Amino acid sequence: MELNNLVKINKKKIRVGRGIGSGKGKTSSRGHKGQKSRSGVAIKSFEGGQMPLYRRLPKRGFKSFKKEKIAILNLSNIQNILEKNKDNLKNILDLKTLKEKNLINKKFIKLKILGSGDLKKSIEITANFASKKALEKIEKAGGKLSLVKKK
Repeated sequence: MELNNLVKINKKKIRVGRGIGSGKGKTSSRGHKGQKSRSGVAIKSFEGGQMPLYRRLPKRGFKSFKKEKIAILNLSNIQNILEKNKDNLKNILDLKTLKEKNLINKKFIKLKILGSGDLKKSIEITANFASKKALEKIEKAGGKLSLVKKK
């Protein structure tokens, strides 16, 4: 640390509108008259009569930040997966194996099973949520559905 490298931190605040001798007196750097020279006026997003940017762009809806990323699989989808991947899928189907085989996106953190479609093969499924219809159809096909409770 040397004297020529020190930074001045006790800079005096300039008080505007305190006489001509201060350098920021009379109009206080606001110019003459007009809306912007008055106090309490904020003209946000005003573009001199041109259509403002926020009105030129289309409305894009709403996307919740709190929305959980849940993968939804119908029984018909599960049946298709079983038919396509006969060899490389074991008898257990869960979120981890689906991600590993690139059958669902890696962004999903939970799995939900819905009862649309039919299941012909017995399979053990591990999911976070499931509908009553899906549970009935899986058990009818001879499979097993176990639900994982996450805190």
